[in-house]
Amino acid sequence: MSKRPNILVVFNDDHGQWALPAYGNSELHTPSVNMLAANGAVFENAFTPVPVCSPARASFMTGLLPSQHGLHDYLNSADQFNARRWMQDVNTLPQMLHDAGYHTGLSGKWHIGRDYDPQPGFDDWFALAGDYPIYHRDANRFCDNGHLHAPEGYLTQLIADRTVAFLRDRPKDQPFFHFTGFYATHSPWADQPERLVAQYADADFDDIPSAERVFEGKILNIELPIADDAARRRAKMQYYAAVTAIDEGVGRILDQLAASGELENTLIVFTSDHGLCLDHHGIWGKGNATSPQNMIEESMRIPMVLSGPGVPKGARPQAFADHLDLFQTLAAAAGVQSTGGPFAGQSLWPVLSGQTADWRDAQFGEYGTARMIRTATHKLIARFDNRRDTLFALQDGETRNIIDEAPDIATRLRTRLSAHFSQFEDHPPKAEDFFGAPRFNPVEAWR
Repeated sequence: MSKRPNILVVFNDDHGQWALPAYGNSELHTPSVNMLAANGAVFENAFTPVPVCSPARASFMTGLLPSQHGLHDYLNSADQFNARRWMQDVNTLPQMLHDAGYHTGLSGKWHIGRDYDPQPGFDDWFALAGDYPIYHRDANRFCDNGHLHAPEGYLTQLIADRTVAFLRDRPKDQPFFHFTGFYATHSPWADQPERLVAQYADADFDDIPSAERVFEGKILNIELPIADDAARRRAKMQYYAAVTAIDEGVGRILDQLAASGELENTLIVFTSDHGLCLDHHGIWGKGNATSPQNMIEESMRIPMVLSGPGVPKGARPQAFADHLDLFQTLAAAAGVQSTGGPFAGQSLWPVLSGQTADWRDAQFGEYGTARMIRTATHKLIARFDNRRDTLFALQDGETRNIIDEAPDIATRLRTRLSAHFSQFEDHPPKAEDFFGAPRFNPVEAWR
C-alpha cells in the first residue's frame, strides 16, 4: 500500500456466515458482496469472539475480549442499561484513527451504550436513538451529530444514504474511516420491501439444514413469537430479503466510491457482529436463544470479506480469524499502533500473504459464564456456573456431547483454554460475578 488507505467497514446485525453466496448459499441474491468476494479475500473460518450484539461490537472497536472491556451481554435500550459510559477508559479503533488524521463516521447501529450521544473518535455520527427499532420500515429517531430527528423511510436505505453522504461530502485532504451498521437481518424479520421478499416466494431454503435438535439445554426462541409453519417460512423469506436489501445498500456505497475515484484506495470489510440460527437445529436466534447460552457453529461463524489495497483477489484463507484480528488488521493498514492491551488478536496481513505457519490453530470465545475453544476437530464449551461442559467432535456436527467418552481430549482442551485466557485476565469467570451489578439487560443469558 503506497499510501494510507481509506477504510470502510460494513458491520451487519445477526448475519450468519451461511447466509451469503460467497460461503455457498445457493438461493440468496447478493451481486455487490459477490463482487467484493471475487475481488478480495473470503475468510472461511471467521468467528465472533462472543455470540451476542453489544460485546461483539465492543470487541471489534477495542480489540479486547469481553472479560477485558467488561461488556458481556447485549445492552437493553432502557436508560439504566444504555446510559452507562461503557468502555469509557478504553481506546477504540475510531479514536486511534481520528488521532492519526482520519476523518471518521458512523451510520446505523452502535449498541455499545449512549447511542443518542456522538461517541469519542467520530467526526460524523448518525445512530438510532432511544428504542430499538421494532419494524425496519418505520420512521425512527436518529441522533444526527447531537440533534434528534426522525427521517422517514426504510431503515436500510437511510443508513446507506448517510454513508453515501459521508463519502460525498467528507474532507478530501484526509483518509476516511466509516462504520456502516446495517440492522435489517436482526429480528423481527418483517416488513422488508415486498419487491425483495417476492424474490424468495419459491425458495426451498435448502441451505438451512433440518431442524433436528442438537442443543442439550432449553430452547427459548425469544425472537420468534409465532411458531407455526407459515410464519417460519415467512420469516425466512424476510431474512433473505433483508440480506439482499443490505447488498443493494452496499452497491450504492460502492458506486459512490467508484464515482469519487476512491474505490481502489479503500480497504472494505464486510462482516457481522455474530452468526444466527434461522431454524438451524430448531433454534431461532444466536447465543442467547437458548438456556444456558450456546456457542454452536451457526451462532459463532460470521462472514468476513476483505477487499481493497493489499488484499489478494480470489483468496480464501483457511486460518481462524475474528473481530480481535480485524481490529489489529485495520490498525496496521492505517499505520497506527494499538495501545492498552494485552491483545488476543493479530493482524491478518501475514495470513493474506500466505504466511500461516505461526498462526494459531484454535479459535477462542466467551459469553458470560461460558468459554469456548475450537480446533479443526473438536470444540469444548467450558461452563463456570456448575452446568455440564460440552465436547463435540466436529466431524459429527454438534449432535452428541462426548465429554464422558473422551476425557483426555477434554482435559487437554481445558488446559489450553485456561492458558489462553490467563494471558488476558486475572482469573476464570465465577458464577457470582455475573449475578450482581452491573446489569446489561433484564434477561441476561446466564440467569
